[in-house]
Amino acid sequence: MEVLEAVRARRSVRSYRPDPVPDEALSRLLEAARLAPSAMNYQPWRFIVVKSQEKKDRIARSGAFGRFLSQAPVAIVACGDRGSKYYVHDTCIALEHIVLAATSEGLGSCWIVSYDEETVKRLLKIPDRFSVVAIVSLGYPADSGDLVGSFLHFFRPKKRLLEIAFAEEFGRPLTGDAPG
Repeated sequence: MEVLEAVRARRSVRSYRPDPVPDEALSRLLEAARLAPSAMNYQPWRFIVVKSQEKKDRIARSGAFGRFLSQAPVAIVACGDRGSKYYVHDTCIALEHIVLAATSEGLGSCWIVSYDEETVKRLLKIPDRFSVVAIVSLGYPADSGDLVGSFLHFFRPKKRLLEIAFAEEFGRPLTGDAPG
């Protein structure tokens, strides 16, 4: 799958089949993250692959909007080393590499930022100098429709390019060959 195909195909998946995610696929996803760029090549990210049902359940219960994590075969908890000024930016870039690689592998994923950080840190024994930046659920999408995602996209469709990209200064329309 080409990069733009993966970008267009990616969806937030909140309903998963119970099929396990092969370790080889997880390795490829983590390799994609490892290759991500970072400020001054600091690479402040660390990723914890969680398959334990008990741990996924506890993480899911710690936040209001990530309860579906319990049914995902895998959770990837992305941590950033606060010793880098840009740890959030860098970790998010690497995590998006995982999400796009997952799409190319036929896996569904969803970013989760609704969790109690102290609960997650304690449960996964994350050192103090790291922050939990985000969690991604992973697995094969269930055949049933995602009502939450459908609802959101119906009421909040993707904005057109001319609404989000400008030439030289904010609000100045792009011209020429720019799609939109």
